[in-house]
Parts: sequence; structure tokens; C-alpha cells
Amino acid sequence: MATEDGRIAKVLARAGVASRREAEKMIEEGRVSVNGKVLESPALNVTAKDRITVDGVPLAAPEAPRLWLYHKPVGLVTTTSDEKGRETIFDRLPEDLPRVMSIGRLDLNSEGLLLLTNDGGIKRKLELPSTGWLRKYRVRVNGSPTEDMLKPLRAGIMVEGQKFQPMEVTLDRQQGANAWLTVGLREGKNREIRRAMADIGLTVNRLIRVSYGPFQLGELKEGEVQELRPKVVRDQLGLEGAKPDKPAPQRQRRGPPPKKRS
Repeated sequence: MATEDGRIAKVLARAGVASRREAEKMIEEGRVSVNGKVLESPALNVTAKDRITVDGVPLAAPEAPRLWLYHKPVGLVTTTSDEKGRETIFDRLPEDLPRVMSIGRLDLNSEGLLLLTNDGGIKRKLELPSTGWLRKYRVRVNGSPTEDMLKPLRAGIMVEGQKFQPMEVTLDRQQGANAWLTVGLREGKNREIRRAMADIGLTVNRLIRVSYGPFQLGELKEGEVQELRPKVVRDQLGLEGAKPDKPAPQRQRRGPPPKKRS
């Protein structure tokens, strides 16, 4: 039974079945029924009176919104499955974690803070540029950047016909043939930092996300997962809700330790 009114894909996402986009795909595959009828299109509003099933299983009431911090290692893709057979972050997450979705992505060769949630509404909200949360990265580049080289990034740069918004860029130190920068973004276009740096003649050889809005990577080790307290989630996201029924252990790791990067 539906637990709220709205578009079917939104209701499924809120219940933690899948992200809204994934829910629409499930509907197109004929896996979702409402009141005994298989849906052919996601263009349907449902109410609390409607009976919804997914793969023949009645839709459960949505859990309280939950949020986890995850230190993504290099070498994992941020998708539920990969057409090339590469290992995903979901292959490494603790087995006792409920079904979660990533908020945004980090590419294969990037590492650091990735937010996970059981709530499709939170995922969508925090991925929207209008949320305005600053995402900070520690970036190592091959080359010797100067303040003049970095000015276009701070002003906003056009790369291959795509406009990137102004970045917050600080030159931290030169270390031999490499330099360390701190970069802040309020949007997340595909490989934005790598492409922008390449456009000004710098090659990124390490990229670590250290914060996402108010949430910090801190001392979280590679591969570890840490659940945020319900009060923190409610306060930071402006939500109302109860404590989760079964809090996850605060720090967990699954799989072999990731390779260390220099």
C-alpha cells in the first residue's frame, strides 16, 4: 500500500526501493503493479489507498531517512552494476547495510567522501545544484600552476562547449613535479575538475573529496562507512523523523584493504 501521495516513481524512491530514475526503469520493465495492474508508464499519481507491489512484493512503509559517510577507495565505480564488469562500491559495502543509494558520484580514479542514503528524496535534493552545498577536493596535479593560470577557473571556464561555474581554488604547495590544490565546487558535472585542469595545462593525478556541504571526510579510513546520528540528519537537511529502527555500526569495512596511494 502506498504510504504517501504523488508520482509512482517518487513514492518508490521515498520507500527506498530505488532512485527515481531507477524506479522509472523498473516500471518500464513491467516490475511494478498498482491495484493488481502492471504499469507500463511512470506517468501515474498514487494515493495512500493504492496497493503497490514490486516484483510481486507489497511495498513496505518508508524507513526514517538515514545518511552514511563512506570513504570511497580508488578503483571502484559508483554504480549498482557495471557493463565492463568492474567492481562497484556496492560490492564492498557491509552486508548488513540496508539498500542504499549514492548521492552523486566519484569516478573510478577518484577517492574520498561519498554520501549514501536510503531515501530517494534526499538523494535527489542533495544532487540538485540549487541546494548550493560546497563540495571540497584535495587535488594533486602534475605541473607548476601559478595564480595567473588559476584565474580562469575562479572566473568560470568553458570546456568543450560546456560552461563550468566559478570554482574556489587555492594553491597549497608545490611538491617536486606536482602541486597540491584545494578546489571547491557547487555543482558536479562529469569529471569537471579533471577537464578544467586539463584545459589550463595541468594533469590531475590524484583527487580526493574531503567534504560535501557540512559533512566532512575527517579521519574516516578508506573503505569505512559511518552512519550519521538521526538528529544530525534532521538538523542538516531540515527533516522531521524518528530514530532509525536499527542503527548501523558506526564504522565498518568490507573486503580487502584498498591499495595505498602515494
